[in-house]
Amino acid sequence: MSDAKPDIESIDSRVVYENKWMKVREDSIRRRDGSSGIYGFVDKPDFAVIMPFDGERLYLVQQFRYPIGQRQWEFPQGSWEEDPDADPEELARGELVEETGLSAERVERIGQLFPLYGTANQSYRIFLATGLSQGPSRLSLEEQDLVVASFSVDQVEAMILSGELRDAATVAALSIAKLRGLIVR
Repeated sequence: MSDAKPDIESIDSRVVYENKWMKVREDSIRRRDGSSGIYGFVDKPDFAVIMPFDGERLYLVQQFRYPIGQRQWEFPQGSWEEDPDADPEELARGELVEETGLSAERVERIGQLFPLYGTANQSYRIFLATGLSQGPSRLSLEEQDLVVASFSVDQVEAMILSGELRDAATVAALSIAKLRGLIVR
């Protein structure tokens, strides 16, 4: 048993803002040396990033991202606000159909990352979707401007290098898949 004090201990926590997608929390904390302070962070459900790959092409979606005021290319991704504890694979399969109309024979979890762990408690799981078949998409109201297109691996890498594709989750997902040898040119 260790007598070590925790790095940071939460003394109190309160929600300072909340909507259906997130909460902003402010915690009163005590550091290891006994000093007190506050820590604010975004409390947001985990999400899934899905890499649809047909063996030659990757499928991306493009939509307007309000916080940055731009349309951006990215892998399909999302969470279910109405079911934040959904099974991650079920979420991945559902988001894939919702955004692209694609169904996958196989959905393999290949990683989990934290996008902003100094600011939010949210993480995302990365899934490789293969054995794809096309059906209708089921876009939500927030996704009505979404566009779907497929690209070769070389094209996606060129989009990343040129700055046309700047979604960190997409870049990280492709990197993990390539490092694992799951995506090759």
